[in-house]
Amino acid sequence: MSISSAKWRKASRSGQGNNCVEVALDVPGRAWVRDSKLGEASPVLVASADGFAAFLGAVKSGKYDR
Repeated sequence: MSISSAKWRKASRSGQGNNCVEVALDVPGRAWVRDSKLGEASPVLVASADGFAAFLGAVKSGKYDR
């Protein structure tokens, strides 16, 4: 699968703005993350699906709240 054919999505709470992080989870075993304002020109961070799920769990639990 290529980055250009990935199904990118952003958080529903981000509204109509374009300063968001997008994620593509349709890559087997991987999560791709990019900056929505750069779109196709954005560098892509690649994480394992398990690692990304653990990161999201930590964020949701407040681990990184200040």
